[in-house]
Amino acid sequence: MVLNSSILLSNISFPYTLSACQPAQAFHRQKSTFQCCSAVTLQDKRVWEQKVNILHYEDNMKRRSLLFFLITSGISPALPASGKTKSKNPYDERRLLEQNKRIQRENNAPEEFPSFIREGFEVKVVTSDNYIKRDSGLILWDIVVGEGDCPKDGQQVTFHYIGYNESGRRIDSTYLQNAPAKIRMGTNALVPGFEEGIRDMRPGGRRRIIIPPELGPPVGPSTFFSSKQFEVFDVELLGIQDCKRRTIAGFYSDVVCN
Repeated sequence: MVLNSSILLSNISFPYTLSACQPAQAFHRQKSTFQCCSAVTLQDKRVWEQKVNILHYEDNMKRRSLLFFLITSGISPALPASGKTKSKNPYDERRLLEQNKRIQRENNAPEEFPSFIREGFEVKVVTSDNYIKRDSGLILWDIVVGEGDCPKDGQQVTFHYIGYNESGRRIDSTYLQNAPAKIRMGTNALVPGFEEGIRDMRPGGRRRIIIPPELGPPVGPSTFFSSKQFEVFDVELLGIQDCKRRTIAGFYSDVVCN
């Protein structure tokens, strides 16, 4: 705070001026008393101005010393805000999309493979218009629509599949094993998203299923999946068989599917 000596002086009263003039016998010598009072007042003002100037000088020196200490010690003094704040960089969706596509090409992902733009825990799935999204969050594309009836609970489905992760890398395939999978519907033997995806398929059909984490498989070292990610499956439904339970020797039973 910088003090203005002129303002200070204009607002300061000098109560001791009359008391200094009392010994001069003001009633008998008015002229000399006036001169005495004027001299005392001017002198006191000069002394006060000198004191104010000294205070200003000392205050400025303290400020300069403090500023020098802050600069040399690496501490920046707090300055008033200028009204502008540094905003975060905008979400570079195009850059992340191109990065995901490049990784998919390196992994030889199939055509029209979905892209996943991951920013922290948030993932955006980018697909072509061939895909549809259900209320459950499942995303699918019927590459080939089969013929016949859809499977029902208790029936056995035979199918081939290829599993991919978000980067388009193949994680499993029944084609490489040359042995299709066989599962009975409605027995909780499949991942929820996978069973929902093949429930309305028809024999001979081929479908790509994008399973969100909430409908996906369990994670852990004993599975193919190490984290909660989207999983992609290309499924080919080969056939549907009816199943019935049979009893052998009166105490053993199993399920036979034709």
